[in-house]
Amino acid sequence: MSLNHGSLFSGGGGFDLAAEMMGWNNIFHCEIDPFCNRILNYYWPKAYHFHDIQKFDATSFKGKIDILTGGFPCQPFSTAGKRKGTADSRHLWPQMLRIIREIKPEWVVGENVYGIVSWNEGVVFEQVHSDLEREGYEVQTFVLPACGVNAPHRRYRAWFIAHAIARTGCSQEPATDGKQETAHSSQWKDIHHQPGRPGGSQLASYTDNSGLERRKKTGNTTESREKQIKQFARLCKSGYWRCWPTQSPVCSRDDGLPAKLDGITFSKWRRESIRMYGNAIVPQVALQIFKAIQEYHNVNGR
Repeated sequence: MSLNHGSLFSGGGGFDLAAEMMGWNNIFHCEIDPFCNRILNYYWPKAYHFHDIQKFDATSFKGKIDILTGGFPCQPFSTAGKRKGTADSRHLWPQMLRIIREIKPEWVVGENVYGIVSWNEGVVFEQVHSDLEREGYEVQTFVLPACGVNAPHRRYRAWFIAHAIARTGCSQEPATDGKQETAHSSQWKDIHHQPGRPGGSQLASYTDNSGLERRKKTGNTTESREKQIKQFARLCKSGYWRCWPTQSPVCSRDDGLPAKLDGITFSKWRRESIRMYGNAIVPQVALQIFKAIQEYHNVNGR
């Protein structure tokens, strides 16, 4: 069964690419950045294009979208920024929640930086969960790294996965003995996780900096770095991360860009691409989540 997918805060189309890999239909995307919009419009010209989520009225898509995705802006919670959180003008989770209410998709997949888990003692993390549960969704959260799909970097991200309870026939009443589990939550047994914060969330924990601290104390950071470079080179040669790195367009007359994207200078393309990729999800991680969702539909005959 081919699902209908819509993406918010679409960026360069990470979620859209993963949906395409699944053979799903990309119905719409919403992105305010002009450069990212050129990418989206080029690769998915048949999809509806929306720019400003604050002006996006999604009521016409009610009941027509199976899965809604969105990497709502991470800058307010990223350790690379000032971590202003909800005081940051880029805190747009309330807008994504409004779209969810207007569309009422069966599935919602949200993504954010790992910092959202701890910012202000997890206030926003808990808010996302409680908001989705209030709208009738069962929510699970996982912290997954890019290296989990053999990417040559860690890139830990928090993934919020929500399924509409009303469509499963599950009771909205919480389990009383703590031992029961719903049909939805059982789909995620293959992802190792440990109990996280209250509210039914589960967090996978992969962070371990003990090796780094040990190397700092012993002064072997240079030796360790050289070892990492060699390991990285072997990964590239082994084909674990196919199509990366790409050949620099400086090396040939063909700049490597599609003709329809001509007009962007190489320097701008490089600068904007770096910024775009810095904010992007890794499609292969989303793909694994999408495969689990598709398997759920196949098993349940939906």
